[in-house]
Amino acid sequence: MKLLHSATSPYARKVRIVAAEKKLDLDLEPVDPWSADATIARTNPLGKVPALIMDDGQSLFDSRVIVEYLDGLSPVHRLIPDGSRDRIASKRWEAIADGLCDAAILARLEGNRPDQNASSAKQIDRQRSKVIACLDEMARELGEREYCVGNALTLADIATGCALGYLKFRFPDITWEVTHPNLARLYRKLAARPSFKATDPTAA
Repeated sequence: MKLLHSATSPYARKVRIVAAEKKLDLDLEPVDPWSADATIARTNPLGKVPALIMDDGQSLFDSRVIVEYLDGLSPVHRLIPDGSRDRIASKRWEAIADGLCDAAILARLEGNRPDQNASSAKQIDRQRSKVIACLDEMARELGEREYCVGNALTLADIATGCALGYLKFRFPDITWEVTHPNLARLYRKLAARPSFKATDPTAA
């Protein structure tokens, strides 16, 4: 299988970590989704990373779809729990984490516009407010638990770790490690895992 990805994409990082935790080999093909002739556009009609080209040549896109597919390929270390309640809890964590990334990326894109105006500042503030709301919700949900869901690593932890890592990479001024110490504790645990170290965007 081949994964079209960008090394700095938190969504692609999530897929790579899931594959590593599942002991699945992926051929990695870096692509620039902003390029006019990007390979990704021929694989994903949305022109976004990540996209997975399966062994039969068909493609999957959207990280949430890809990770569910990968988790079902091997019984090794199920990352999406089988039980209905824990499964939904894990997917809820993923939705919050991905939503945080969505808002952070929109804020960054708006901040990089050469023609910024009052409307740009308002949009940036709106997206950053969403980021803070997601952090608050994740911290509330985590509480004093060691993992987001259950007693072992799940997709919930992976998605959350990727979102927090993206903030460290792109928004160091958002001091969530100070304001949300339980998230900082979780992140330190995750960052020590080989799968997270190998995909650290700061090393890209």
